Amino acid sequence: MSSEDFPWLDRDGQPVACVEKVRVLRENDAELRQTLQDAFEDGILMGVSPDAMRQSFIAMLADLVDPKSQGNA
Repeated sequence: MSSEDFPWLDRDGQPVACVEKVRVLRENDAELRQTLQDAFEDGILMGVSPDAMRQSFIAMLADLVDPKSQGNA
């Protein structure tokens, strides 16, 4: 699924309608996808299995902290 197709939803489950917000989200998505692809390829070239690289990325995502739940908003 590309960032063009991704349904960006707010905390209430409603689509994010602000054009500027969606633009920033799509740009961030594209940059992150490219960075992940580069890191994935680097790992494979260094002999890491594709599954191990994917598990590393999944672990990173699981560790992300929601700033709204931390009282920083």
